[in-house]
Amino acid sequence: MFSGTFYALLAGFLGAAASLSAKLSLGADYLREMCESGLSLGRTGPSACDWLHIPLRLLCGGLLFICNAVMWTFFSKALRLCSSSARATVTTTASNFISSGLLGRLIFGESHAALWWMGISLTLCGLLVLHGSTPQTLSQEDKKDK
Repeated sequence: MFSGTFYALLAGFLGAAASLSAKLSLGADYLREMCESGLSLGRTGPSACDWLHIPLRLLCGGLLFICNAVMWTFFSKALRLCSSSARATVTTTASNFISSGLLGRLIFGESHAALWWMGISLTLCGLLVLHGSTPQTLSQEDKKDK
């Protein structure tokens, strides 16, 4: 139904989502700041965010485990369906890097240095080389030798 590349891309994205969940649940008051900027809108005094961040952190902790479990399931399917384990691994890694960069930019406003962009570009070039190559087939003489 789906190719191994599709499962590898999903596994990479889910790995990034798991990292995001971990940062939100264990990080330094990201959820409280997001809650205050979304709910309080300039009001002073105690707000719902003083207690709401705790269940949100627990929810993000649960998402961490769920995303990791589904990520490993998709990665296993990608390994089974791809022609080589290197193709599945590099595709998952590239998808994870790109997804992490985009999620970091969207959620936390992070920016990346030129060296990071150069590294991801090299990773994508390697991915294109892997996906462009054809798997080698055994010749008749090699099959007889085995």
